[in-house]
Amino acid sequence: MSSEVRPFTIDVADEVLDDLRSRLANTRWPESEPVDDWSQGTPLAYVQDLCAHWADGYDWRDREARLNRFDQFTTEIDGLELHFVHQRSPHEGAMPLLLTHGWPGSIVEFHKVIEPLVDPTAHGGDAGDAFHVVAPSLPGYGFSAKPAETGWGVERIAAAFAELMARLGHDRYIAQGGDWGSAVTSVIGAHDPDHCAGIHLTLAMGARPDLDGEPTAQEERVLEKMKYYADWDSGYSKEQSTRPQTVGYGLVDSPAAQAAWIVEKFWAWTDNDGHPEDVLTRDELLDNIMLYWINGNGASSARLYWESFSERRELDIGVPTGFASFAEEIVPPVRSWVEPVYPNLVHWAEHDRGGHFAAFEVPETFVSEVRTFVRPLR
Repeated sequence: MSSEVRPFTIDVADEVLDDLRSRLANTRWPESEPVDDWSQGTPLAYVQDLCAHWADGYDWRDREARLNRFDQFTTEIDGLELHFVHQRSPHEGAMPLLLTHGWPGSIVEFHKVIEPLVDPTAHGGDAGDAFHVVAPSLPGYGFSAKPAETGWGVERIAAAFAELMARLGHDRYIAQGGDWGSAVTSVIGAHDPDHCAGIHLTLAMGARPDLDGEPTAQEERVLEKMKYYADWDSGYSKEQSTRPQTVGYGLVDSPAAQAAWIVEKFWAWTDNDGHPEDVLTRDELLDNIMLYWINGNGASSARLYWESFSERRELDIGVPTGFASFAEEIVPPVRSWVEPVYPNLVHWAEHDRGGHFAAFEVPETFVSEVRTFVRPLR
């Protein structure tokens, strides 16, 4: 296995873009939903409007150039080619920071926070808060290779990402993650405590409700959100965790299907006023969708659910841990539920704005969160 780290530039072939436009133009649309809201899924009129813009108004070459402002690389770890951003800070003493995304996200989530994290003085901050940022694409996501064998669940990904940090010369680092990134980050905190100096999370996938006694108002609200998710919002998860190959055919073949599958979750999981474009621009939504479309990652990204839902194990997490609980997270973390899993909880913050994609939605809050958590650990 080669340990070479190779520079990478996003350079999508014209043929891929021509094929995308052709498929969008020839989409076979379903009939309109018989409701006037999102209760049956992403509305036809919006998907058609979004796809029309994707075909004729969205400038991928401009967006590609924006993403290429970050230093990107690939390297082979455990037999799989991993793609990652590695943006080094100009400031001496910068702390290495590993950022891990989830589904249906990508490294696009971090495009607003990488620069202020790396060079705080250029963004009104202090040089003492500087980070070297490493942001990998999960296996089967973005420009990372697709696993050709089973076994690439959360624990194997965590081991690969810890190896990546070592390969880059980062002997002591902070790990941060949301969604699947929170699970990967938790495993890193448990399995690489000699090098991982602390973890910061926005979702508590391993925590369970404490149902003894009368729930507080906060706990009642979170329990209601848990029930809503289970009843109305988790169908994607059941399908991807049981039959990822089946759902992959439509997602890989139809850009309209891939867009509708992803954008529904940005409607459901962002802190918006009824529409995902209340929070993110149309082009930002399409940037993220493009990282699923370009390499046909509909099935390969879904397989992470199939791999990981059956492998959950108890973790011994002793590293310093910080949590940011955002009000419109799918299930906002509750401190009393989190503490048994993360006994070295040294930072807790609750925010009344922001949802599942914190770095994407409220980048200034996210940057401040990470800086605040890390200062005592430097």
